Amino acid sequence: MKTKISIEDILRNLNIKELNEMQVASIEASVNNDNIILLSNTGSGKTLAFLIPLIERFELENKGTQALIIVPSRELAQQIEKVFKSMGTGFKITSCYGGHKREIEENNLIQAPKLIVGTPGRLADHIRRNNIDINSIENIILDEFDKTLELGFTEEVSFIIEELKNVKKRMFTSATKGLALPAFFKVENPLEINFINDDEISEEKLLVKIIRSNDVDKIEALFQTICFYGGQSTIVFCNHRESVERVSQMLADKGVANEFYHGSMEQHERDSALCKFRNGSNDILITTDLASRGLDIPNIRFIIHYHLPNTEDIYTHRNGRTARMTSSGTVLMILSAEENLPSYITETPETIEIHQGYPLPEKTKWSTLFLSAGKKDKINKVDIVGFFSKVGELKKDDIGLIDVKDFASFVAIRKSKVGNVIEKIKDQRVKNKKVKIELAR
Repeated sequence: MKTKISIEDILRNLNIKELNEMQVASIEASVNNDNIILLSNTGSGKTLAFLIPLIERFELENKGTQALIIVPSRELAQQIEKVFKSMGTGFKITSCYGGHKREIEENNLIQAPKLIVGTPGRLADHIRRNNIDINSIENIILDEFDKTLELGFTEEVSFIIEELKNVKKRMFTSATKGLALPAFFKVENPLEINFINDDEISEEKLLVKIIRSNDVDKIEALFQTICFYGGQSTIVFCNHRESVERVSQMLADKGVANEFYHGSMEQHERDSALCKFRNGSNDILITTDLASRGLDIPNIRFIIHYHLPNTEDIYTHRNGRTARMTSSGTVLMILSAEENLPSYITETPETIEIHQGYPLPEKTKWSTLFLSAGKKDKINKVDIVGFFSKVGELKKDDIGLIDVKDFASFVAIRKSKVGNVIEKIKDQRVKNKKVKIELAR
């Protein structure tokens, strides 16, 4: 007879020694409280804090879907799915979001998953089409609920909550204090668990500096800044999608390799951009605030505010991409002569001068190959390593990070080996499957 996995086994599967204080508090509070607001800093482990108590409530004899997690972005849905599968519970999870075919999700929903995670629009669409049996859902989690509402999903979230008539347990998570739950959540007197530490990003870990630009268009100052700091792992934030692509192209024209990322891109384009930034094929990411939350990319050294954030909340979340855990980081605000610091920045940071004449950042040592097969094709990281080691004749050190998606995979290969590898693997099969392999675009 099937039994539930223990917390100890989950941590072992995740290679984690112990839960942190916030995670323990969340698990304990979930036993006797039906409505919880969990507040904790970005990168503190909120995903485990709500997944573990959720799994403990799953009823083995109930074959229907028992929980729904609503998230603001497809990347956060993918991240939660990845963590859940790594926990090794044996329970089925299905993620639903725009960017890939609805029919794929419909097939995954035929045999009801224990847990569904997705974005509001796609979840609402499945509910309207009766693809999800909502009657068995007793648990709902809104992860980064404030961001979900900020992005304009209020109508869809309200519809979903109204449709779920049998919910008994609710959890709302955020990295921002002082948020009120909207009336349509229909929650009274929720228990608030507040682990937000305003001092967590200390002066020693996070430096904030101002760079002045003589021009209204600050592209030259941005270019000189990137050259000055040697092209270390950097996220450049812009306020608009059009600006993201313009800045990306102008830097490329000056010889600075970079990736851009925003919400209007196709899913495969977004996957490729993030994978290349994560695995070191490109060290500069130009993006909107879509990348300010939910992305698990370690060791980001610099955050550059090319455009000033409109609110303190956005400023905080952008900065939260760096100086995480034990790492340090630097935040740089590029201001034109006509710009002033936002009022929410009460202490004026030091202004530094960026001298011209520094060389272009060195090219990275990695390139990324795209494979037209992934999890749904029964291909995993071990298969990919084996293929490139045996057929591509690569050594272990020549293969970098591997990211396996549902129907595609991305693998970092040492740049000096790429040409030779592509020649060796062309027309070869991966696990007896014909797979298209090329440089990721």
